[in-house]
Amino acid sequence: MSETIAEIYAARVADGALHPDPAQEAVLPMLEDIRHHLETTRLKRKGILGGLFHKPQEVPQGLYLWGGVGRGKSMLMDLFVGHLDIPDKRRVHFHALMQEVHTGMHAARANGVADALAPVAEKLVKGVRLLALDEMQITDITDAMIVGRLFEKLFEAGVVVITTSNRPPEELYKNGLNRQLFLPFIDMIRERLVVHELVSPKDYRQNRLAGAQTYFTPLGPEAQAGIDAIWKSFTNHGQPRPLVLTVKGREVELPAVCSGVARASFYDLCARPHGPADYLAIAEAVRMLILENIPALGRGNFNEARRFVTLIDALYEAHVRLIASAAAEPEYLYIEGEGSFEFERTASRLREMQSADWAR
Repeated sequence: MSETIAEIYAARVADGALHPDPAQEAVLPMLEDIRHHLETTRLKRKGILGGLFHKPQEVPQGLYLWGGVGRGKSMLMDLFVGHLDIPDKRRVHFHALMQEVHTGMHAARANGVADALAPVAEKLVKGVRLLALDEMQITDITDAMIVGRLFEKLFEAGVVVITTSNRPPEELYKNGLNRQLFLPFIDMIRERLVVHELVSPKDYRQNRLAGAQTYFTPLGPEAQAGIDAIWKSFTNHGQPRPLVLTVKGREVELPAVCSGVARASFYDLCARPHGPADYLAIAEAVRMLILENIPALGRGNFNEARRFVTLIDALYEAHVRLIASAAAEPEYLYIEGEGSFEFERTASRLREMQSADWAR
């Protein structure tokens, strides 16, 4: 018999990869119950050719795990998904899923489909028994108006959903336009998912950076080693994946994302024709950005420098933690050329973002 989630967690604690946390340990039996059900039951196919799935007679409640930043929600999800022995599972960032849904609906409308959500939902549920959604947050009215129907179709198909969020269900889409139309979705969450608050006094993400260097200069092997060490500490037991955000029909790609932490180069985000909306989407989608190889800025790369300023503004306003490697200290990154005077504000923000207590 394979190890339980609790035994795997205990082994991680024993080898020093995790710190024991009673709040996290309280979640493990819930995850184990879901795991046991999924591994010991199978979906039956209907029809001679078995084209579609029937849901099993009993579908367990999923899990809505919420709590403060850095408490280990994403880590627990990754631990569960990584050791769930079924092929038909999917783990995806909630924002990326909704972008995927919107893209599919746009294509369906272009083909004259009256109910554009129906083929998208059918494709999503096909062959998926477990859908793990990281960082559910709903601020956009278009997401708010379709998420209820989408989840209804997931549940009808017998898909088990586990999701993490920084807020309880009642605070999703808080003060949003036409929020009364969104309220049935909150009731659905309460009915179909176990809602559990991860009440841990420790912010492990913050503790991991306590006293640590977060801005590395000059560029070179030493800076690279520092960046690599931070990246490893946040992804040691996860599987980094690309995250593609669709913003007003454009694709914005973060090359590697794991547990709310993204890693990209200056070239990836600032040498391409991205605009303010793209950077706002990035700031909404991640909790921490590791940005590598920021060059000296000036006349020769004015457009890239302008985009960098916009990116930093978006990260700053959203309180996204920034880890960076750069050619010079903030005050000396942009010392000549048009825009150098205005860059003083950006340099000040870069300094402020290095402080130990700066995060959302």
